Amino acid sequence: MLERHFRSLKSVDRIRAQWLGPLIERYVQSLDELHTGTATVQQHVRVLGHFNEFVVGRGVQRLDELPHHVDAFVSLRLAEHGKQDRATIGSKSRLPVERMLSLTLPGFTRRSYHLAMPFSASVPGFFTFLLNEKGLRPTTLHNYSSTLRPLEAFLAQSGISLSELTPSSITDFITIRAQTLHKSGMLNTAGALRVFLAYLNREGIIANDLARSVPRGRIYRQASIPRAISWPDVERLLTSVDNRSALGKRDYAILTLLASYGLRAREVAALCLDDLDWAHGQISIPMRKGGHSTRYPLSATVGEAIVAYLRVRRTDIADRQVFLAAKSPYTPMRHTGVSCMVSSRMRSIGIQVARGGSHTLRHACVQHLVEADLPFKVIGDYVGHRHPASTLVYGKVAVHKLREIVIAQGEDVL
Repeated sequence: MLERHFRSLKSVDRIRAQWLGPLIERYVQSLDELHTGTATVQQHVRVLGHFNEFVVGRGVQRLDELPHHVDAFVSLRLAEHGKQDRATIGSKSRLPVERMLSLTLPGFTRRSYHLAMPFSASVPGFFTFLLNEKGLRPTTLHNYSSTLRPLEAFLAQSGISLSELTPSSITDFITIRAQTLHKSGMLNTAGALRVFLAYLNREGIIANDLARSVPRGRIYRQASIPRAISWPDVERLLTSVDNRSALGKRDYAILTLLASYGLRAREVAALCLDDLDWAHGQISIPMRKGGHSTRYPLSATVGEAIVAYLRVRRTDIADRQVFLAAKSPYTPMRHTGVSCMVSSRMRSIGIQVARGGSHTLRHACVQHLVEADLPFKVIGDYVGHRHPASTLVYGKVAVHKLREIVIAQGEDVL
């Protein structure tokens, strides 16, 4: 297996001659099974070579002693790289070692780096309450944890227990958060706090309902114009993609989906092969933001783009998601990857828009339908808006453009 990634036979012999050589070669075999690229394999083998030198220098003679030296090895690597990105250096040093040990040492499991939910010890039932009683989706739970984790840290630093919470301490926390959050972030924080405090009161953890002490604010949905781009810019974006490569075919298929149906990045990332009904020419978008599903006619443009990508998509991957990462191990794309791809493609051809991403094409799709004089109710149903106000805001864009045209023609505007 080593010969596939190292041209020099001397390099292969040197790797095999190391004390950990057999473990390294077995690890490389596992990377091959995941279709890992040569550059990544070489990088991992270099790290494992350094780890081999490190443990040999420490006089380690038994394989079962290796896990006790991982932290010290990572610390040494961090010290050697000085002020470089410590998180990246630490991850690149630890990951290959722990993966190799989990593969070759019975009973060794990699350390979990997932943070526990905030207040999981003191209020263990809160997130179950959100999931089962309030019916929130798992992705929404992440928003709650992002709000409550800073609260947990604030209370720990202040020496305040949950039973000692007061309106004053809540105000202090909100004041600190307001220094780093935008208005929408503060509103999300306030909403999560009110739900959490009401739950604490219901469970008898705090005597009074402190939810009322959290200030309320508003974001007027029609106060700003959505960040859409013009339809000619959408067409320019689509024609800029080089369809000759597998990456180009994938990105073009994603862009046509976003522009044609106004889909969200999460909906594109979650799209599975089973959601494509080729016999009836339909595409299903299950579990939309509002909890419902939508079936669309599969347009010729979208269908041809998806077929072109599927012809070059890897067939040795078990995942059923349509769109895969372009590099090994070819895992399904995440919504962040979809949005970043769109943002990168727009920047590459000079399309400038604030916070550009997949939602920019969603806005452009809706605006295109508004300008085609389709009823707002039809448009809202088409793109999966949960509330009519989400669609009505685009009427403001149409009025805004009309005003510009009238001014340009020298007419008076009331």
